[in-house]
Amino acid sequence: MRLTRVFVDAPLAPDADVRLPDAAANHVGRVLRLRAGAAIVAFDGSGNDYRCEILSIRGDEVRVRVGARSSGLPESPLRITLVQAVSRGERMDWTLQKATELGVRTIVPVLSARSVVRLDDSQAEKKRRHWQAIVAGACEQCGRSVVPEVREPQELSRYLASSAREGQRFVLSPTGPASLAGLASMGARVELLIGPEGGLEDAELERAAAAGYAPVRLGPRVLRTETAGIVALTVLQATWGDLV
Repeated sequence: MRLTRVFVDAPLAPDADVRLPDAAANHVGRVLRLRAGAAIVAFDGSGNDYRCEILSIRGDEVRVRVGARSSGLPESPLRITLVQAVSRGERMDWTLQKATELGVRTIVPVLSARSVVRLDDSQAEKKRRHWQAIVAGACEQCGRSVVPEVREPQELSRYLASSAREGQRFVLSPTGPASLAGLASMGARVELLIGPEGGLEDAELERAAAAGYAPVRLGPRVLRTETAGIVALTVLQATWGDLV
């Protein structure tokens, strides 16, 4: 039987007595109704798993004894950064959840000219924390022990103007001259830019091209923004990563 996995946002070590974070404690104590003595697996994002024993459950507080360390699932050899235009509400949550399941390493939420969502500084940080929690929860479910980083939401123009980045860069475009699945080779580092509903404006595509993003297409149909990124990640991982 697969043990319940929980993310602890602090370094773990064998024999430590640890209080679980509130969300994990609620899931363990109130949703699953586990009891003292039950075994769970905790991970801290370092790539390791720790078998733990529940010591006590008192109200909202759950304490565990950290046990043996073991290596977590290996990460994909393809290090993918997803530059995703922010979509509304649960659509963005779904995109980040599925991107995590598909092995993305870094997520950069961006706001483009046609983005419906707009965020001020305080809203942006609140959203980033929320999305980081979504990603951690997806790791609990899919078995990953390395938690992808969710960067601060920012304007697309600002991101494209930032310092040079390593690896190959692609932007999805229905009129792209090449098919993503038909590319002959792929490096170890990839950046994938996904526009919003309605797509990127021509000027944004031009700035992306100037920043080294090659336009590629997925097929004859126009996909929603939350679908396009997941399909593209699937193609990348199935062709050059570890999705077999």
